[in-house]
Amino acid sequence: MKDSPSLQAVPRHVAIIMDGNGRWARARGLPRIEGHRRGVKGVEKALKRARHHGVEVLTLFAFSVENWNRPSEEVDALMEMLQQFLFEQRKVLMDNQIRFRVIGRYQELSPAVQAQLRTVEAETSTFSKHTLALALNYGARTEISDAVKAIAQRVKSGEIDAEAIDWQMVARHLYTHELPDPDLVIRTSGESRLSNFLLLQSAYAEMYFSEVLWPDFDEAHFDAAIRAYQSRERRYGKTTEQLTAAAT
Repeated sequence: MKDSPSLQAVPRHVAIIMDGNGRWARARGLPRIEGHRRGVKGVEKALKRARHHGVEVLTLFAFSVENWNRPSEEVDALMEMLQQFLFEQRKVLMDNQIRFRVIGRYQELSPAVQAQLRTVEAETSTFSKHTLALALNYGARTEISDAVKAIAQRVKSGEIDAEAIDWQMVARHLYTHELPDPDLVIRTSGESRLSNFLLLQSAYAEMYFSEVLWPDFDEAHFDAAIRAYQSRERRYGKTTEQLTAAAT
């Protein structure tokens, strides 16, 4: 059975809430932005390790809709680092045939950032084996609101009947409509909450909370998360006996 517990099971989609950059910097007497710079190295490690394990989709929570409330200097530096990351990683994405996707409200990012994101998306659009998705200007409640508005407009125009609305239709209107739901959600830094990240898509995801701050989350920590996932039984409302019978 596809999702039966197995030491060989690999999550198809891993999503990560990369938390702890600021605390990492503060513990070392450094500006917060230095923690974010170190965190970029963690992105590179996670992407490489995900490919090693055969993970198809890696989604990283890079910038939330709430992050605009941070000091403007920090926001500007984060956007600059994003552009630098795309410039430096473009060749890695192309050489390894990794599709690049963005989920979130594109239109509220600066024109320069939008242009660079769309360029990399277009250049990697034909790749299908691996996908790197960045959640930028993303919030699950905002995503749900946008989906509801889009569906309501289609109902108003007579394109669809309200009685036809089901989960599949809702899913098709989410930012992640081209991606499978996450199998494993990792959060670093010891916090144990989703913080408005992929709330609907993570309904059946396995959660893994690490005490490690994101800049220190290395290959060994990623491997530990994968092993934890492999040890769990994903029942989707069924009993263990039902899963065992279906697998034989």
